[in-house]
Amino acid sequence: MSRRRLAIALLVLALLAGAETTAPPPAAAEVYVRVAPPAVRYEPVPGARRGWVWVPGHWRWARGGYVWKPGHWRKGRAGYRWAGARWAPYQGGWRYVPGGWVR
Repeated sequence: MSRRRLAIALLVLALLAGAETTAPPPAAAEVYVRVAPPAVRYEPVPGARRGWVWVPGHWRWARGGYVWKPGHWRKGRAGYRWAGARWAPYQGGWRYVPGGWVR
């Protein structure tokens, strides 16, 4: 292998190694915090809407603290139910578990 090819190969390897360490986190990055979330707020559930599912409000983590995200309607999916977002105890802190559709 020529010196030029070796230098290019090493440069490519260095770039690939650097890309792995500087890549942004995935969009669905997990959130861990040490502070317990506040109590869930009471939200009156609006009357049923055919073909829609009420997604209850929940606390989310933003700018170093909890922020309430109000409930909202979401188009239903046949054969699925909505599992709401929640905070679960995890290694001495709390882990955010996003809501989603469950069969």
